[in-house]
Amino acid sequence: MASPWHYNNLDDNNFKLGGHFFLVILLVFSFVLLSTILFLFIKWTCKYRNIYPSTTTITTNNNTTITTVQSVGLDSIIIDNLPILLHHASSSLNDEEAAQCSICLSTFLDQEKVKILPGCNHTYHPDCVDKWLKTHSNCPLCRSSLLADSAVS
Repeated sequence: MASPWHYNNLDDNNFKLGGHFFLVILLVFSFVLLSTILFLFIKWTCKYRNIYPSTTTITTNNNTTITTVQSVGLDSIIIDNLPILLHHASSSLNDEEAAQCSICLSTFLDQEKVKILPGCNHTYHPDCVDKWLKTHSNCPLCRSSLLADSAVS
């Protein structure tokens, strides 16, 4: 059976693309490219924003500018120097809150190492609280600041 379409000439006048079509394609491609670059920049900014300490600038009525640097976390030296003791199940109170790590919510075992935060004396697993203190400078439970205690030590 013969094909119903017969082309005797190779005439492609029906397939001409005008300048408006290329302009639309260029605009769509530019929009997609800029959107992708903006998305990647926002993603990179959100991922790395906690690496550097943030600064706060305050201008008083006297036109004096005060700039303060807010720490994101504690130094690893300070974290390593926090006291580590062995947990004794018999000496702890019957209070369930005192016998568990409030970060991972697991119960302390007898003779397990626990890290005690100065000031508030809350206890945690060393690995749990070390991860917390790398990005925060306060107690995870009561939110008391550890910066004043670390400056004194």
